[in-house]
Amino acid sequence: MRFVKYHALGNDYIVWDPAKAGEELSASQMRLLCHRNYGVGSDGVLVGPLETSGDVFSVRIFNPDGSEAEKSGNGLRIFSRYLWDQGMVRDKPFTIGTLGGEVRAQVHKGGKDVTLDMGTLSFDSTLIPVEGPPREVINETILVEGEELRFCAATVGNPHCVILRDELSAEETKKWGPLIEVDPRFPNRTNVQFAKILDRGNIQIEIWERGAGYTLASGTSSCAAAGVAHKLGLCDPRVSVHMPGGTIDIAISAEFMISMRGPVTRVAEGTISRELFTQQLLED
Repeated sequence: MRFVKYHALGNDYIVWDPAKAGEELSASQMRLLCHRNYGVGSDGVLVGPLETSGDVFSVRIFNPDGSEAEKSGNGLRIFSRYLWDQGMVRDKPFTIGTLGGEVRAQVHKGGKDVTLDMGTLSFDSTLIPVEGPPREVINETILVEGEELRFCAATVGNPHCVILRDELSAEETKKWGPLIEVDPRFPNRTNVQFAKILDRGNIQIEIWERGAGYTLASGTSSCAAAGVAHKLGLCDPRVSVHMPGGTIDIAISAEFMISMRGPVTRVAEGTISRELFTQQLLED
């Protein structure tokens, strides 16, 4: 059972190509594979390519808890690099199909840098989704452990809750992120970003990722946070998003079409022992 591992700014994924691995994975097997102590260790699993048609490739994206994600910016950059490494794509743009919609991708620098056209960022509560009447979810309040926080919600194919802060910390993100993720107003749970505006062209974020936890970097989180900052008039259409793992560059059109560019690093490839899947995690 072959696998390849990559990271994008410290956000790491295992690519599980069914044609090379020889079999599919169950949710419990994915949890073992992603476990930092009992498995290979990863922030998720990319299963694909599942279908190809010309320059269109499909992929399924799984979180380390075994749940399926609609879209992942870092994951899709990694999947693009995998397609490049396999000789399935070259310099021309190509399309990746996901649960959260199609993404247009282009690989640069011999696979080490990838641009993605992520689609349109929306603040529509019915699309994100967020409970309550149909509206744009802008500058609403959420109460977390007695603290009233102001947030905006958005989707670029998966749900995000962006909270502006004067100062950021990993400790605060780990404390409040898991509570906001499962707040009842977000029926599909949500990714959470705490954001600080640095200037018109730069923001800083800390990330709690739905189904994965505290994360060093996130592509869709960068899209959502930059889009919110621009929507509020705090940043220009081109924004560099600074995260603990590094920086992603975001471009926002007048219609809130989002393009992102960032690096990818190949980490390892190898063979999974079947003995790995004979274990049982305590949480199972």
